[in-house]
Amino acid sequence: MEPKNLKLIARTQEDLRVVSAHLQDSIASVADIANLKKNKIFLMQLNRFMWEDVEKGVFRKNKRIRTILKFENVLNVLSKNINQLKKDKFLDFLAIETNITPDNNYEMKIIFAGNSMIRIISEVIEVTLDDQGDAWDTKNKPKHKTL
Repeated sequence: MEPKNLKLIARTQEDLRVVSAHLQDSIASVADIANLKKNKIFLMQLNRFMWEDVEKGVFRKNKRIRTILKFENVLNVLSKNINQLKKDKFLDFLAIETNITPDNNYEMKIIFAGNSMIRIISEVIEVTLDDQGDAWDTKNKPKHKTL
């Protein structure tokens, strides 16, 4: 049975934690990140590791799928330790953290390995994760060091 493409919509901080969990261990190229200021949209294409497949059974193959992460109603985007001129650089996704700012906007931090981060300020949480196309097999399953 082929896995179905995932589509998630986040409108609350709890929803965003679910999106973040599904994106754990995704990989994004700097070239696949766009801030559309006039449209107040921030887009990122990632190669998402399909943890939901792995958890269904030991004998399933490890898979990745392209997914689009879209933030709407974006007021500002800032980055830390990401050289936007190095389009071939890859970022390893760790998590999305959310806070409410003193002026009642939302600060959403996309955290990557290597102390890299994208900080998005938005009027509301309106985020979608939308898988695109077919998944492909990958030999490597992400591993994490335990503390």
